[in-house]
Parts: sequence; structure tokens; C-alpha cells
Amino acid sequence: MKQLDGQQVLELERLARRDGSGISLEQVLGPWELHQLWSREQATPQAPQAALLRLLRASLTISPSSPNPEAPLQLANSVRFGSLELRFCGWGRLAGRRPLLQFGFEQLELRLGPRLLLQRSLPAAEPSRQPFFALIACGSDGQGRWLLARGRGGGLACWRCPSADASADAGEQLAAQR
Repeated sequence: MKQLDGQQVLELERLARRDGSGISLEQVLGPWELHQLWSREQATPQAPQAALLRLLRASLTISPSSPNPEAPLQLANSVRFGSLELRFCGWGRLAGRRPLLQFGFEQLELRLGPRLLLQRSLPAAEPSRQPFFALIACGSDGQGRWLLARGRGGGLACWRCPSADASADAGEQLAAQR
């Protein structure tokens, strides 16, 4: 996928608001890496912020959970600095026509390589303050899959899932649980 420009992103969002994006549960599964950012107010990419988050290996992993209709997904959002990883873990679900990826983080983890250094429970967010990503568009190209979403705070992000095999495996896991 070539870099999306701000006008393309806003047009994709306009279409998703009007018609819905049609993004399915299987399409969001996978290990996503942050690729590009836009602020709430601007249609220009935030290259320095995106570069910093890519340097910190910002990632969002979405995988199937137990067959619970209220929370069919597990989410992990993390950043890494060398072997040190800060990870937020929780649940997720798709809701609505656009759809929204609603989620809640239940635990904070600090890891050094495979070793868990710290684990803390996080308080649940008020229902009116529940975080979400409005899913705008997704697709694939020679480098893997991509997902465009706007967060509750108004910022836009493009995530990449470079491994088609990982997402296919996650989709098979979800199908087997149904």
C-alpha cells in the first residue's frame, strides 16, 4: 500500500460513515503494527509521532477469545524499547454497522523479554467513556494487510499486519470456536 494522503483518508471515512465499512471480525484479527498517524484537526500525516511509535514498535494484537458474545476478542496494545515491553491487555468486540471496535483494558504488564516484571489490574472505564476505534477501511497489498481507524480521541491511525499467515491462523481459530 502506498502512503495514504489525508484527502484519501477523509474520503474513505466519509464513505464509511455513510455506508458502513463492512469490516468483519475475521478481518481485524492479527498482529497489527502502527504505520501512519493523522491528528483530529489535520489531513496531513503526523510523520514524527508515527516514526517515534514505529521506533517503539507500537503494536495492537487482536485475537479470538473464548466464545463469549459479549467479548469475542482479546486485545493487547504495546510498545517496546529493546527487550522492555509495556503492554495493556483486555477484551474487545465489534458493534454497529461501521463498525466500532469497542475495548477495555483490564491489565497492565511490564515485561523484560519473556519475564513478567510487573502486572497490575486496571479499573474498568465508565460505559460512557469506553474506548473504541471506528473502523474506516481495510485492504491488502504486496506488504500484507492494512486497517484504517479513528480512535475515541479523534486521531486517525493506519495499522499494518505484514503477516497474512498470522491473520489466517487467527481466523481459523475463531471459526473453530463457533
